[in-house]
Amino acid sequence: MRASLIQINVDPAEPVAERRDRAAALVREQAGSDLVVLPELWHVGAFSFESFASGAESLDGPTARAMSAAARDAAVHLHAGSIVERDADGALYNTSLVFSPAGELVRTYRKIHRFGFDKGEAVTMAAGTEPVTVALPGAVAGLATCYDLRFPELFRALVDRGARMFVVPAGWPERRRAHWSLLARARAVENQAYVLACGTAGTHAGVEQAGHSVVVDPWGEVVAEAGGGEEVLAVDLDLARVDRIREDFPALKDRVLGVRGD
Repeated sequence: MRASLIQINVDPAEPVAERRDRAAALVREQAGSDLVVLPELWHVGAFSFESFASGAESLDGPTARAMSAAARDAAVHLHAGSIVERDADGALYNTSLVFSPAGELVRTYRKIHRFGFDKGEAVTMAAGTEPVTVALPGAVAGLATCYDLRFPELFRALVDRGARMFVVPAGWPERRRAHWSLLARARAVENQAYVLACGTAGTHAGVEQAGHSVVVDPWGEVVAEAGGGEEVLAVDLDLARVDRIREDFPALKDRVLGVRGD
């Protein structure tokens, strides 16, 4: 699988419509990839809490339409990062969108773990409740978003649903970048799965972003890592490596606690 992670710069001086067009153009430039990934809340900024309500969209809103067209034009599976979704009852969610190469919205994932400790996202948004996977070329991918990375039980649930890789869009802050790298590797090692973690660059709402999008293989080795600025991180994934590692070092078979009994 050829995967391209677009570490887009989020600048509050750039109008959202212009950033949307720029992101769509960057997606189109990745034609030839199997999977393209954008970060969390790149249209408004993950820490721009005061903009969540005004920037909220439906699942057929302008960002979804632009990303659908870009996926179709590039003929790629597109994880379009996440948007602030407003549902029919007016509730807001941090919702990831996954499009097929035909431009169809095939999966959505509402972020389960909301960040903020009783402020920010934790009080402005409702929480998702269901782990979500999506079938991609050669592998089932588990979906998670930013703060979810700190909760290993979600990733175990995704493994139980067949995940062999995880796609994690984020708006992770620079001041906790060491945790970003550590947790991405930990989720890969303990689940013997690829982790594709795509963050934003720039500064918004006064919060400097970590950047450093990273791809980690199922042995915990860093395959590729971006720097701090806007960048496209393109990698080739050997998905058969997941099976080889799980067969050669079958730690998942020794699970005792929390094993799903289907």
